[in-house]
Parts: sequence; C-alpha cells; structure tokens
Amino acid sequence: MIRQEFRELATWGDRHRRLIARLTVVGVLTLAVDLVGSILVYVFERDVRGGDINSFGDAMFFTTVQLLTISSQIRNPLTAAGRVVDVALEVWGLFVVGSVAGSIATFFSSAE
Repeated sequence: MIRQEFRELATWGDRHRRLIARLTVVGVLTLAVDLVGSILVYVFERDVRGGDINSFGDAMFFTTVQLLTISSQIRNPLTAAGRVVDVALEVWGLFVVGSVAGSIATFFSSAE
C-alpha cells in the first residue's frame, strides 16, 4: 500500500502538470510584482528624509520582504504613494499564499 502511494506520487499525470503550471504562473507573476513594486517603492521613497530606502537595492529588499513575510523592519513607507504600494504588495502576498495552498490542496485531493 505504501509502495503504491509512492508510485502514484512519482507518476507524472495531468494533475502534476496543472500544479507545476499554476506554481509557475504564480512565481512569474510574483517576480513581476516584485520588480514593479521595487521600482515604485524606490521612486516614491528614495528622497524621503529619515527613510531607510536610499538605493534600488534597499527598495528591492523591502519589496521582497513584504511579499515573503507581509512585514518589514524598515521604517518605510513614509509617503502616501509608498503606503499604497505597500498595501498592494501585502494583498498580493496574501493572494499568493492562498492560491498556492489551494493548488497544493487540489493536487493532493485529486489523487484519488
């Protein structure tokens, strides 16, 4: 019985292709959101007095951390536009977590 389960998990079928396709789409879109978000955060926050974002690398770090953890230790965003971008990044991060969890749950529940 255990061997059969491992054999079924190791066999590539339509459900495997769908899972990989969904994860690939989410990954590519998240990289695009990361890049666009980094550019916007850099443009809005780079000249703010007392802010922690002074370079594009700082903006990329901030944006990536927001997408991965929905939080950051950086004292940004300080501008209204930067805050809008920050909220959009957090919403995207929550959407991605839900989508990936749903895709993985569908993958395992469709194994029968």
